[in-house]
Amino acid sequence: MAERMTINYEKKPCYDIVFTDSFDQLPEELQAFGMDKRRIAIIADSHTATLFGDTVHNLLDGHCQKVILHAFPAGEATKTLDTVKDIYRVLIEEQFDRKDMLIALGGGVVGDVTGYVAATYLRGIDFIQVPTTLIAQSDSSIGGKTGVDFDGYKNMVGAFYMPKLVYMNLSTLKELDDRQFYAGFAEVMKYGLIKNASFYEWLLDNMYEIHDRDTNVLMEMIMQSCTVKKLVVEKDPKEQGDRALLNFGHTIGHAIEKAMNFEMMHGECIALGMVAAAYISWKHNWLSMEEYYEVRDMFVPFNLPISIDAIDPEEILRLTKSDKKMSAGQIQFVLLKKVGKAVIDRTVTDEEILEAIREIYFSDEDAKE
Repeated sequence: MAERMTINYEKKPCYDIVFTDSFDQLPEELQAFGMDKRRIAIIADSHTATLFGDTVHNLLDGHCQKVILHAFPAGEATKTLDTVKDIYRVLIEEQFDRKDMLIALGGGVVGDVTGYVAATYLRGIDFIQVPTTLIAQSDSSIGGKTGVDFDGYKNMVGAFYMPKLVYMNLSTLKELDDRQFYAGFAEVMKYGLIKNASFYEWLLDNMYEIHDRDTNVLMEMIMQSCTVKKLVVEKDPKEQGDRALLNFGHTIGHAIEKAMNFEMMHGECIALGMVAAAYISWKHNWLSMEEYYEVRDMFVPFNLPISIDAIDPEEILRLTKSDKKMSAGQIQFVLLKKVGKAVIDRTVTDEEILEAIREIYFSDEDAKE
């Protein structure tokens, strides 16, 4: 089982995405990049290194000049410049040069950190993405966004830097715990809501197969997600226009993520942000009341939150002002004209944002009623 998709950059083929169900084809795929003459550093977090590090290391050993595995502690808290510095130090000590290559083996944090290291080490070294989580396979490994958090503010330091290949082994999804899996599903749902209403309906129709992690259904689901992202990033690779649509739910979601000190998973926060954005879309008379409640309630069967009690709405509003998607002091808010059609709106007021935050805020007083 293997499928391919090519991502273009500036109207020219840039890199392929390989969809398969094992790591076995990875050495063959890397031969196209002259792997036998390169040193390779596999960068993983402590979790993915334990699960897949030895397997990938052993597959590549003997096919290249040298292969090393470097792991850093798992979690959003290590998505920092300190982690980047540690990787720089390893590469320098191992005498890696521009002809060598990095492999990002893991989820979104690993991909973002490794991509940023690749973009900046010796002013650029080749890297490939080997995403092992649903959020990375459906979203973050594609499009060339790399970066790290700074003092808890999401992705404030980064670069656009394209991988040479994205290699997806879908069997890794069976290793995810339920919370990780469903958190990743939030980004999948996003693609249906912003660009493809029929995909949104397909997700609902295949709910039970998704719960069971049926391989064929997951393949279709991830390829559909990647197709939407391909169309968006090819049209706007550096987020000057339509690519900002991919930020649906992220403005409020990132603020919640920071306010919770990253104790909630990224996808869980984005689900809350999407509910809030759908609420504003209803208040703008774009979604009907029934459509808003349907969008909101469809997160529930996929074990994603639609309300939260441990936040201060005023604090969340303040944190949205630190979002990197601000433009000339105004938040670029992504709203839904309808399911399957998102737009960028720069007219959303603080009062509207606060009202939406309060919509997802479940207080102790609410519980008593």
